Amino acid sequence: MTNGRFLWEISKKPVPYPVALTRMQSLAREIRAGEAAERVWLLEHPPLFTAGTSARAEDLFNPHHYPTYDAGRGGQWTYHGPGQRIAYVMLDLHNAHGEIGARDVRSYVHGLEQWVIRTLSAFGLKGECREGRVGVWVIDPATGQEEKIAAIGVRVSRWVSWHGVSINLNPRMSDFEGIVPCGIREFGVTSFEKLGLAVTLAQLDAALAESWRAVFGSTPSALTSLPDE
Repeated sequence: MTNGRFLWEISKKPVPYPVALTRMQSLAREIRAGEAAERVWLLEHPPLFTAGTSARAEDLFNPHHYPTYDAGRGGQWTYHGPGQRIAYVMLDLHNAHGEIGARDVRSYVHGLEQWVIRTLSAFGLKGECREGRVGVWVIDPATGQEEKIAAIGVRVSRWVSWHGVSINLNPRMSDFEGIVPCGIREFGVTSFEKLGLAVTLAQLDAALAESWRAVFGSTPSALTSLPDE
């Protein structure tokens, strides 16, 4: 059991992926042991690609030669970079969280989807889920095409979650051409900016916090700006 606190952390500068991975692993162990609080960690990464457990070598092109990392989470190839809000979620899933049942990974992933969908709705965007396509999708009103605006990739180790979601605010969209995003060739990716919305990270973070309370039922006991790595 954790100590009952729930933290909401924000890193102000891009965090190298190995630093984030090491920190998540350590926190997951500490949360499991009841030595650390559950938390959401909001950050950006420098440009890079991560491979999930189902990633295929032929889906990586990487024309800019960005670093690639084995993430250890579920899913396939994902791009991360500036202008994309990463939310790493570390919860003790032995316990229920709002609408999320205890020891129910499917319910947890559904909760992450609903968290993102509620957040998008605060900006007039209709996010949707699709059977067989992980993530959150929107229809571009200019083209009528479905495109992914948020990716979801999780890992649960002895019932403690880590990894989480990434939401495309205003990343450089051409960087996504270095992979087949999540192994899905038929559909593209989009962002707030591509859809004509000028939204800041601070505004997105505020909406994420409000939506979190609605889905997961907890309110952060502390807002922490982490020191620069």
